[in-house]
Amino acid sequence: MKAGRSFQVLLFDLGGVLVDFAGFEELGYLLPDAPDRSRVRQQWIDSEAVRLFERGEISSESFANRFLEEWALDLSPGAFLRELDRWRGGLYPGAARLLERLRKTHRLAYLSNSNEVHAPAHRENLDSLFDHSYFSHELGLLKPEPEIFEHAIRDLAVPPGQIAFFDDTAVNVVAAVDTGMSAHLVGGMPELEHCLERLGLPTSRNALL
Repeated sequence: MKAGRSFQVLLFDLGGVLVDFAGFEELGYLLPDAPDRSRVRQQWIDSEAVRLFERGEISSESFANRFLEEWALDLSPGAFLRELDRWRGGLYPGAARLLERLRKTHRLAYLSNSNEVHAPAHRENLDSLFDHSYFSHELGLLKPEPEIFEHAIRDLAVPPGQIAFFDDTAVNVVAAVDTGMSAHLVGGMPELEHCLERLGLPTSRNALL
């Protein structure tokens, strides 16, 4: 029996794993010191305004005002929200086909730190490819808080060791491991497919049927 058969559920982060997110690059262009992508990404992760918004504790209008002040951006709230909406990308090339293949043998779910601006389009475009979906702002919980992983485990109703989780943020992977999941750090489709192959799971180059 292949290793991949031991997992009942494959649980994915969205942005940076299956979905393109242009926000870190675009924010870098807006900031006066033009920081690189890694600095912008870390600042986003550390942002209090982002955490509140992705927990669903503030509205998009309140988020825009807080974020603009926090980041010292010279934009109107309306212009910033239009930018925010534009940053949401679609699936990486090949991702839909990969998910369709994986779904032949496994239940699929996603667990995303998201918000009320991006989530509706994600649901429209992605939910037909998945069996379960978890958005942080709808749950009032945020990765890497252990409670969000515990919620997913309870809802999926499988032992955590039978869940393989894929995320592009190291602290989220560590938190998932702490709950008992098999968690893996990946960034983009090539790394994801390489990781799936190591686990004995089907990819575009290796069909496990």
